[in-house]
Amino acid sequence: MFRRTFWFGTGVAAGVWATTKVNRKLRQLTPESLAATAASKALETGHRIKDRAVGFALDVRDNMAQREAELGDALGINAPVDPELPAPRRHAAIENRNSPKYAGNPTDPSYSYNRNEDH
Repeated sequence: MFRRTFWFGTGVAAGVWATTKVNRKLRQLTPESLAATAASKALETGHRIKDRAVGFALDVRDNMAQREAELGDALGINAPVDPELPAPRRHAAIENRNSPKYAGNPTDPSYSYNRNEDH
């Protein structure tokens, strides 16, 4: 008699355990639950990508500043100014043709009627 009661209790416990597992899994597979899971994972991935992108941008900025300093030292731009030497001049690599200097004043001696000189 005790064996029958033991196996009956074991069967009931196994049935309750299996039913709970199945119901839990079914609740996880509902469309609302799947959408919520996908949204949370997408947000988590977005935050992780943003953190990596920000870290990359900061690394690029630091390395760019370091390389600019190295180039400035190599070219003598960042060199200490010797009081006996004139100050270094800095020239623009490309002149701004939209500045008032190039407005096209015919009384200016540097003004040219040649329209092909810009090309």
